[in-house]
Amino acid sequence: MIFKKIYTLQPHIHQDFNANLEFLLKQINQAQKDSIILAPEVMLTGFAYQKMEEASEFSRIATEKILDATTNKTCIITMIEKNNQMFFNNLKVFHNNEVIHKQAKTKLFVLGDEHLHFKQGDIGECVPFMIDGIKCSALICFELRFPQMWDLVRDSDMVFVCAQWGGPRKEHFETLSRAMAILNQSYVITSNPKNLQMAKGSAIISPYGLVFKNDRKEVIELEVNLEEVSRVRKYIQVRGK
Repeated sequence: MIFKKIYTLQPHIHQDFNANLEFLLKQINQAQKDSIILAPEVMLTGFAYQKMEEASEFSRIATEKILDATTNKTCIITMIEKNNQMFFNNLKVFHNNEVIHKQAKTKLFVLGDEHLHFKQGDIGECVPFMIDGIKCSALICFELRFPQMWDLVRDSDMVFVCAQWGGPRKEHFETLSRAMAILNQSYVITSNPKNLQMAKGSAIISPYGLVFKNDRKEVIELEVNLEEVSRVRKYIQVRGK
C-alpha cells in the first residue's frame, strides 16, 4: 500500500506578511516526514493590490525560507512574483529543498479585478508533476470552473487546488471539487482561507467522492491510501471510453 500524509491549511490570512509566513513555516515544521502541505492561494500576502512590489519582494524572501523548511516534505502554495515588469500569480511546488514545478494562473478572476493586476499565465505550464512517484497536478482557484483545465489534470492521481474562493459561492467550490474527484477518480485536495468573506471548505476528497473537511479548523490532516485510486478506476471503468 502507498500511504501519504496530507495537510491542507485553512488559515486566516492577515495583512501582516510575516505573520502569514510564520504560520506556514510552523505547519511545515510540525508536519510528518514525507508529507504534503497545501496552502491557500497567495496565502503569504493576500492579493495586496496596493503593495504588489512589496508582495513580490516578500515572495522572494519567503521562497528561500520555504526551501530551507521542506527537507523530506512538500509544500504547494501560490505567491505574487514579478517577471519582466509584470506580476504573476505563481503556483510553486517545493519538494525536498527544491522547486520542482511552477505554473502561473491562467484564468484570471475578472470579478476580483485580477486581470488589472496580473499577467495571464501560459496554459502550457499546467502539466503534471511527480511527488515521490505520485502523479500530481494543480489548479489555482477560478481555474476549477473551466472544463479545459479539467482535461489537463485528468490522468493525475492527486489534484491540488489553491484557492481564495468567496463565501457567496461556497456551494460552487465544494460541488466542483467533489465532482472533479469523482470524474477523475483521483484525490482532490483543496485549500481555502477562513477569513470572514471566504468560503472555507478546505478538504481532502477521495476518488470515490468522500469528503473530509472541517470549516472550524486551521489545519485539516489525513493519511490517504493511493491504492484507492487504482481500485476505483478498476471497478468503475470509465477511462478510454
